[in-house]
Amino acid sequence: MTGTGTPLRVGLVGYGLAGSVFHAPLIAATEGLALDTVVTSNPERRHQARAEFPDVRFADAPEELWDRAGELDLIVIASPNKTHVPIATAALRAGLPVVVDKPLAGSAAEARELAALAEERGLLLSVFQNRRWDNDFLTLARLIEAGELGDVQRFESRFERWRPELKGGWRESGAAEEIGGLLYDLGSHVVDQALVLFGPAVRVYAESDVRRPGAATDDDTFIAITHANGVRSHLYASATTAQLGPRFRVLGSAAGYVKYGLDPQEADLREGRRPGDGAPWGVEPESQWGRVGAGESALTGGGSPVETEPGDYPAYYAGIATALREGTAPPVTAREAAAALDVLEAARRSAREGIAVTLEVQA
Repeated sequence: MTGTGTPLRVGLVGYGLAGSVFHAPLIAATEGLALDTVVTSNPERRHQARAEFPDVRFADAPEELWDRAGELDLIVIASPNKTHVPIATAALRAGLPVVVDKPLAGSAAEARELAALAEERGLLLSVFQNRRWDNDFLTLARLIEAGELGDVQRFESRFERWRPELKGGWRESGAAEEIGGLLYDLGSHVVDQALVLFGPAVRVYAESDVRRPGAATDDDTFIAITHANGVRSHLYASATTAQLGPRFRVLGSAAGYVKYGLDPQEADLREGRRPGDGAPWGVEPESQWGRVGAGESALTGGGSPVETEPGDYPAYYAGIATALREGTAPPVTAREAAAALDVLEAARRSAREGIAVTLEVQA
């Protein structure tokens, strides 16, 4: 537990897409947190960080942070996937609380080892699952809680893109140690959302393909989950979708909810807009609202429009600040991340062997 008063000092490891677009702006926008040090040896990225955060310090390697652990209150790891476990392990052993960008690890076993280390040291370990604060997810959770859909029977979630040309980089690498591919990238989001809404998975079936010429890892993946409560989740993650489907189609015993389009927060962050700049944050126009109804198509005017909740990525780091100061649980736990990795590992095996995989519900 950290006392109130001066801001908690954050060391950010990595200043690529995750570090520069998501973590640094959200940390800086959070009351009670201060971006102290960015770890990157790339001159262009240092220039970019300095332009937005003039007082930030720099380090060439994470090891430099362990040497001055007493000057920091939190480490955020936004470096390539393969570095998550070793850097998180070193930070925890240095006595520092840790936030890790998803996926926490390449396997559920590694995730649980990290969780055990954090618990042994009495340190916070959390995973940045920002899509729990997407506008459509918050809206769907509200509808389910209010009973607007009746008993949910099937949850369809699509994170689809049209990127027929490869971008290159480690995310598209086929090397196992890179933990690349869409299954562990976008799949981490759609699986986490399904488990938050509907609880543990007991059966997983998946199809995973490499569609684009020259691609070395999956770029078109489907995952079917049977939850312990009987709900079935059908999850799609793709970079090769020429016609995008609804982000959510949720079918219940009383009604369904259909929602198109992505939460605007990522696009706003990429464009340089920031929470607290004065403009409403995470709000989308009425034309983008989803619809609730039964027996008709949302595309032909069926159902009624439902106002979308504002997206709220800032809530994640606000929760981290509270957890550090008050000793409460973080907004996303490492154990939750391990449960999602159980599903991702089962999906990888299912796609490889052409079988459905049964999971035991973890205590």
